[in-house]
Amino acid sequence: MTKQELLQHFESFNGKKILILGDVMVDAYLWGRVDRISPEAPVPVVTSSKRESRLGGAANVALNIKALGAVPFMCTLIGNDAQGAELIQLVVNEQMPTEGILTHASRVTTAKTRIMSGNQQLLRVDDEIDTPLSAELEIRFIEHIKQLMSANQFDAIIFQDYDKGVLTPLVISEAVALANTKGIPTLVDPKKRNFRQYGQVTLFKPNFKELTEGLKIEIRDKSEFDKLFDAAKQLHADGIKLVMVTLSENGVLISNGNLYQVVAAHKRDITDVSGAGDTVISVASLCLAVGLSEQAIAGIANLAGGLVCEKVGVVPIDKKRLTEEAQKLDFIE
Repeated sequence: MTKQELLQHFESFNGKKILILGDVMVDAYLWGRVDRISPEAPVPVVTSSKRESRLGGAANVALNIKALGAVPFMCTLIGNDAQGAELIQLVVNEQMPTEGILTHASRVTTAKTRIMSGNQQLLRVDDEIDTPLSAELEIRFIEHIKQLMSANQFDAIIFQDYDKGVLTPLVISEAVALANTKGIPTLVDPKKRNFRQYGQVTLFKPNFKELTEGLKIEIRDKSEFDKLFDAAKQLHADGIKLVMVTLSENGVLISNGNLYQVVAAHKRDITDVSGAGDTVISVASLCLAVGLSEQAIAGIANLAGGLVCEKVGVVPIDKKRLTEEAQKLDFIE
């Protein structure tokens, strides 16, 4: 692929519609200073100086999709609560569509509140529910997905699973079947509970830990590529077309079932790995949507994941920098 062709592909990201199914959340931060220990218990007293709420979970994938020039549609079910109202307002503030977000009194909007002193996290408080949707809500949510897919022409669908209960086996199977009927590529960022529920998807992206735990296998080292390929074949047997395993400092392995390729990691000044997986799946979805090769999907997505690790905190990818760095990849002429 030439540099000009790469630039054309990156330009074609603009305006693509990506449906993001999964668990959204609010990432809240409370910053302060610690000057003393509480007289009530041996714990630090934090004098609060700043509070901030950010979009997290599947909503961070939406931010990455938006940063790449595409249009993200989040489809999820949250609580009819203060955190839910805050999350919707954050989505509105980012000028992203909200029609895919359902609320219900029986659910709790996931909110993770981190109490910080300087750059040190002292405590995290989670508000959440991780039980699967009730049968009634499950059917309602599936109908909502169908309506959203009927009203919009999506170019790819991402399943962003954080094990909070929105993605049930029935929701997954119905959404995948409909996507396949419409010829829409599907990508999965899995978690343990539903790991083997994603048969027939286009691209499945576990990290090393998720792969070994999800398949209940033991691989001692991330560099044992032949063993990783054998593990990927178990997923291909479920009808999955591409398996892309992120391996941190060992790069990315992508397999189509017949052969595999390994894209080496780029040397980076790693500051914070938070959110890197969200960036990888986001970039991969658009590369897949515009018809890039397996090597290009893995190479560009791996590059993007490394770039966001240079930043502190969870931040979306910088498209301009990604474009500049991608032109230096080995397979770009």
